[in-house]
Amino acid sequence: MWLGKGGWLQVREYDRQLAQQREANAKLKARNDALDADVRDLKTGSEAIEERARGELGMIKHDEVLFQLQTNGPTTKGAAPPAKSTR
Repeated sequence: MWLGKGGWLQVREYDRQLAQQREANAKLKARNDALDADVRDLKTGSEAIEERARGELGMIKHDEVLFQLQTNGPTTKGAAPPAKSTR
């Protein structure tokens, strides 16, 4: 009953595997729901398409000006690195 086929140890292992599978299924369901919402947005309206075109492809409307700001510091070739303090 404890160690044999169908015993408590095997039942406990199956319960553990079942819990892991349910957790994986919940993550996949959340991902699928998000993808489904994206598909519905893309099918029904142009706002989602415009947002993707702007964000992923860098597209802009006619007569718009795009400014891209870099926040990682100087990127000019040959620029001296910032001085280090010796204190």
